[in-house]
Amino acid sequence: MKWYADDPGRRARQLAADVFTLLWIALWVVLALRLRDDVLRLRAPGDRMVDAGANLEGAFGAAAEHAARVPLLGESLARAFGRGEAAGTRLETAGHSQVAAVETTATWLAVVVIVVPVLMLLLVWLPARLRYAREAAAVRQLADRGGFDDVLALRALTRLPARRLGRYASDPATAWRSGDPHAVAALAQAQLDALGLRRRPGGPPPLSAPTGADRP
Repeated sequence: MKWYADDPGRRARQLAADVFTLLWIALWVVLALRLRDDVLRLRAPGDRMVDAGANLEGAFGAAAEHAARVPLLGESLARAFGRGEAAGTRLETAGHSQVAAVETTATWLAVVVIVVPVLMLLLVWLPARLRYAREAAAVRQLADRGGFDDVLALRALTRLPARRLGRYASDPATAWRSGDPHAVAALAQAQLDALGLRRRPGGPPPLSAPTGADRP
């Protein structure tokens, strides 16, 4: 495929569009990552719950272990401290759940912020770029092989805007049907010009030059 035109002006516009697309994607990626970092700050309470629960679980667990060694009352004391240890475990689990919820929210917000604007641009930019690359490559191949001016002229008649064809001093379709080599050459070159492809050296002069330049 041919991604860029030979014409400097059109190639510059294509490069500018491609650079803008890359900058647009980079901008939204940066914004999404910053948003994710901001949302992740909301996990601080969950982290504190995890730490508090772990400390509580450790403290009551150690106390239950020591209380179990007390004669007669050891078993009862161990069960009482065990309930405190279980409360610490539940607090730690709740903290982990809150942290996980914040992380999931931050990740999906970042994904949405990236995907929506980038996808909207790509739906416009990418099909146009692929369409140009395929068409320019096909036309370039026909032009380079030689002997396909009639095919290129037919493409020009069927694809160029009517206002552009109307700039010719005489009907180009009638001249093409009659096999006029000047008309065929002019229309073939018009098809190349429409895609910003380089003019081929030599060849017959145009049948009748357009009354004004109208490059797309």
